[in-house]
Amino acid sequence: MSSQSKKKSSGVFGVVFNVLAIVLAFVVSYFIWKNVMGNPVNFEGGNPEGHPLPNNYLAIIYKGGIIVPFLITCILVLLTFTIERAITLSRAKGKGRLNVFVKNIQTMIAADQIEDSQEACDKQKGSLANVVKSGLKRYRELQDDMTLENDQKVVALQKEIEEATALELPMLSKNMIIISTLASISVLIGLIGTVLGMIRAFAALAQAGAPDALALATGISEALINTAFGITGSTLAIIAYNYFSTSIDSLTFKIDEAGFSMVQSFSASLKK
Repeated sequence: MSSQSKKKSSGVFGVVFNVLAIVLAFVVSYFIWKNVMGNPVNFEGGNPEGHPLPNNYLAIIYKGGIIVPFLITCILVLLTFTIERAITLSRAKGKGRLNVFVKNIQTMIAADQIEDSQEACDKQKGSLANVVKSGLKRYRELQDDMTLENDQKVVALQKEIEEATALELPMLSKNMIIISTLASISVLIGLIGTVLGMIRAFAALAQAGAPDALALATGISEALINTAFGITGSTLAIIAYNYFSTSIDSLTFKIDEAGFSMVQSFSASLKK
């Protein structure tokens, strides 16, 4: 199977996985909200429409209303893709420390130990090792090529490294858009719940005669619970996004550093 076909197949699988993960997260969230948080044993008189038992936080959260399952879904989806990104980026970094690997590769390339460098890539594994190994293979081929000028060889090596890097980068940034989106929509969904809760609270105040204290308390509770959930989800998503972005930038920098060193060493070897 060609790299293009593999990339297309991986893309389709990724979309299906994302959709299923989100749908499953919502189903689980609704079940938790309705059957765990809304269990009658959590409420006075066994009535989910009544007051929560003292210090029963499951019931208190349940009173946040129908928006709560959507907010729980955001948190579950965030947890799912945080784990997925952590595993993927851990594999992309390979087995050894990147700084040590890059220095060893630079030393071996400078000594024209190309085959040893390729073996080091096989041991390291990961995105950086894949790019370096692809470049090293082309490195040796170009050294033995007598049909190209030196400048053309350097350009060919640069192109090989750029193409190998382009194949690895999409995997590194995959699903980051979902995490960044969750950072925004968690707050917005929480605000929707807040608005609905305040509408209920003001409706209780607007009733003729004495205000309905239960409806007023329920409305305010719904507003505050959804606000808290929305802010919590957004905060966690921002932390996760920034952490993974920093890791991706660091790995990309190492790839660029290794590629630049390889091209420089290759160019210097041609002048000898």
